[in-house]
Amino acid sequence: MSRRAMDDDPLPAADHDQQLRSRRLMQLARLVLAGLLATGLTAAARGDWATAGLLGAGLVLIAASALLNRLGATALASLGILWTLALLATAAMWFNQGLYSPSLLVYPCILVTANMLGSGRHFLMLLAFMLIAMAAMAWAAVSGWHTFRVPPSDWAHFVYLTVILVVCALMVSMLAGDLRSVLARLRAEIERVRDADSKILHQATHDALTGLPNRFAAQSSAQGALAHAARHGRQVGFVFVNIDNFKQVNESLGHSAGDELLRQVAGRLKAHTRAYDAVTRYGGDEFLLLISDVSDSGEISAMASHVLGVMSEAFRYEGLTVGVSCSIGVSIFPSDGQDFETLLQKADVAVHHAKEAGRNVFRFFDESMNANMLEDLNISTGLRGAIERNELSLHYQPLVDLASGRLLGAEALLRWQHPEHGNIPPGRFIPVAERSGQVVELGQWVLDAACRQVKAWCGTAFENLVVSVNVSTVQFKRGTLESVVAAALERHGVRPGNLELEVTESALIHDPESFVETLRGLKKLGLRLSIDDFGTGYSNLSYLQRFEIDKLKIDQSFVRRLSEREADRAIVRAIIQMAKSLNLSTTAEGIEDEKTRTLLLELGCDQGQGFVLGRPQPVQRFEREFAALLNKATSAEA
Repeated sequence: MSRRAMDDDPLPAADHDQQLRSRRLMQLARLVLAGLLATGLTAAARGDWATAGLLGAGLVLIAASALLNRLGATALASLGILWTLALLATAAMWFNQGLYSPSLLVYPCILVTANMLGSGRHFLMLLAFMLIAMAAMAWAAVSGWHTFRVPPSDWAHFVYLTVILVVCALMVSMLAGDLRSVLARLRAEIERVRDADSKILHQATHDALTGLPNRFAAQSSAQGALAHAARHGRQVGFVFVNIDNFKQVNESLGHSAGDELLRQVAGRLKAHTRAYDAVTRYGGDEFLLLISDVSDSGEISAMASHVLGVMSEAFRYEGLTVGVSCSIGVSIFPSDGQDFETLLQKADVAVHHAKEAGRNVFRFFDESMNANMLEDLNISTGLRGAIERNELSLHYQPLVDLASGRLLGAEALLRWQHPEHGNIPPGRFIPVAERSGQVVELGQWVLDAACRQVKAWCGTAFENLVVSVNVSTVQFKRGTLESVVAAALERHGVRPGNLELEVTESALIHDPESFVETLRGLKKLGLRLSIDDFGTGYSNLSYLQRFEIDKLKIDQSFVRRLSEREADRAIVRAIIQMAKSLNLSTTAEGIEDEKTRTLLLELGCDQGQGFVLGRPQPVQRFEREFAALLNKATSAEA
């Protein structure tokens, strides 16, 4: 078998070594048999029958050992061959020149072979035997006990020397070849391990999808860039890039399209940055650019602006044109921080503010951003236990008929009385709750509390009031709003007609098909529905025809300037006329004076709410202040 075939042997290492040892032993046996046969024939030709007989006996022992090896007794066969050779060499030395015999050359070869094929114990035993044999021959020669003869040099002597030298040389050559093969395999294994380590290191520091360095590599690159900038008085820009609306690409075109978009984004960022700027995929749809070795923020601003332009160009996927944008947050070393984590965190804060600014813009970090983020975090943390700690309550603001002044209903408004910070305005904590998803739990609590109050008003003068509750777009997106409302109505035994849900106009643009189905389900329950803040969003007649709503609430931004601006009067007039054409009622929000109230009545508005009609009040004060108005209105009608 060739050495290459042995190297490619798929057997386990132990079995491979055993088979190699067996093959080498068989080759050694054949080599020794050939050598013994050649020297035996030479001795017989000379008439040296004693030597021929000794070599013949050795030949039989070697052949028997080869048979044992073929039968699988490799260790026993190895001992047989090595000890036979040792005994033959010793006998040849004893009956000839003693320590001057060429047979002494066999000893080192036997020891090398024993060390390669046998165990350490057998090697030591053979070495001890050889030392004892040489000592005995030296003592015999010195003491005169045995006389070693020196035969004349002839062709037979040449044959003996040649056979010994050739056999020993071939034995050493085979063993040296095995050693070279082992070393070659070891080098190949070391190279394979190095390649594997290199691949593992690459996988650990690079993103598999885009091939860009990942967040771990980004940190390593940043440390070098920051150290260089600190030594030379330069700046480093942390440009944090977040793809806008990436989730919608994934949902509409599939994850393969999203993956391809990320790869194309990575390619563009890499192609449009300097060679020594680090471009990394930090995770998801986020990329981090390290703009190194710059003298002022103007260079970083120019790079951020350039990236915005590059990203605004359409992407292509399987013949489709995909338009995306990105929001960018920027922090700068050393003004915004001295270490990677601080600068990254501030760039991330700036990204959030870029998104809040309408997206497709970049924002530099400033400390007010961090203060707002910390405040948002504190609000979000406080909201988690606000319900259990009974810190929430509902205030009710009256809704009146503008023509008669009759009390028609009340809007339930959420209030939060924080134990340390006092009253926190809804305009401060509601947006935080919407971003964190906590608005869903708050919305359920408001619905439950409003239904409980409607039930409490049954059998009183307020039993016919319609209580309106604001519903967040996030609640619609969860897809459980219908079941939550139905459960609240059933739990408190409330008539659906006493409950009105208000949804902001901006919700119309978020998945309108799902929105329509949810509204239809709510209408089947018997609820009243209204669109809040109408006029500020995507006002569209076709939308209003599809949504089964009962009322439009005109945003207070138009109402408050009604007596001052003709444009606002025109908008309010158009909304009222559109609502009448669709058989919808209208409510004006934010009425703060009688002049505005009169103008709204002249324009044909049905209902109103605002400070001039009544401020939001806790339920007990609401009942005290407006019960008299209820009774007065009833008396006037009588």
